[in-house]
Amino acid sequence: MTAKDTHPLADRSRRILATLVCEHIDTGEPVASQVLARRGFRLSSATIRNVLASLEELGYLHQPHTSAGRVPTALGYRAYVDMILERRRQGRAAAGIEAQLLEQLGPLAGADAVLTQVPHVLSEVSHQVAFVLVPPGDSLALRHIDLVPIGDNRVLVILVSQDSQVTHKVVEVVEPLTTGDLTQAANYLNHEFAGMTLAEIRAVIVERLGRDRVLYDRLMARALRLAQSTFAGVSGQPTLFVEGASSLFGEVSGPHGSLTLTALGVLVKMIEDKHRLVQLLTQYIDGPGLTIVIGAEHADPNLHEFSLVASTYSDGRGTGTVGLIGPLRMRYSRVISVVNGTAEIVSRMLADSSTTGARPGS
Repeated sequence: MTAKDTHPLADRSRRILATLVCEHIDTGEPVASQVLARRGFRLSSATIRNVLASLEELGYLHQPHTSAGRVPTALGYRAYVDMILERRRQGRAAAGIEAQLLEQLGPLAGADAVLTQVPHVLSEVSHQVAFVLVPPGDSLALRHIDLVPIGDNRVLVILVSQDSQVTHKVVEVVEPLTTGDLTQAANYLNHEFAGMTLAEIRAVIVERLGRDRVLYDRLMARALRLAQSTFAGVSGQPTLFVEGASSLFGEVSGPHGSLTLTALGVLVKMIEDKHRLVQLLTQYIDGPGLTIVIGAEHADPNLHEFSLVASTYSDGRGTGTVGLIGPLRMRYSRVISVVNGTAEIVSRMLADSSTTGARPGS
């Protein structure tokens, strides 16, 4: 996301705005022209005041009180972030994250272990709310399957995933099946496929149905045909792992707190009701790469005190998202570097787990 309908700024105004935003992020206080005059601009306080007045008219700055300095608005933060992105280079801010993950997980960790641990490590490093959004579909891992007869030629299939998602599907069968037949078939499928992803299950089913010996085992063939019909088109919902809400309480209670208790309460409730947060993130993440949403750019006015920085990772089959949510007054340069670096680390670790044969749920 980039700023929309913003006034193009002269280089001097851009530099003064960027310095003011950095100063405000560091101190939490309104920034006066005298402070900026000491930052090496070689401009008088009067000249800087004129630039600040112009930036305020354009909507980049706000003056809380007549005699106070100025603070950046959401538009000011957006312009500052766009400047960062223009000159962005991959920094070392995420260098320790991979080492921490390997220390906690080991080099042969499966995909599920990597994805569930990343928010914990990322939140510890950033002191923000950290999340990983796992795409739906083939990455969904099976915990249990039940088969229930609902007519002579119809079976209700109940799928339970490793993250407790429940999916129901009605499957038409060629021959009538008794409760005993379906129990045996379910037992076989649970034994063979529990812990595997949908993609892995589909591949195994195709391979096994191609074997001649399946023809001599009616139970196995019947179970595999049921599973083939069941897993066709089953995708599930995105899975969200999130941690770090407690790290934002200091932004409310601290001497320079930048969040209201009401705003933090809204975010905490959204984290507890993961479905709402998944909807929000899905709405924002519309393509690969970096996504940044600042303050009033949020569709939900209750989130105008927060910014979101997210980047996509690849698991070899699709893309998921790693990101941070924090106050407007966050250290954007470091956060952008950390999020981008973590996304690259997750992509690499998932590729390694796929190569070594560690699958989700292992």
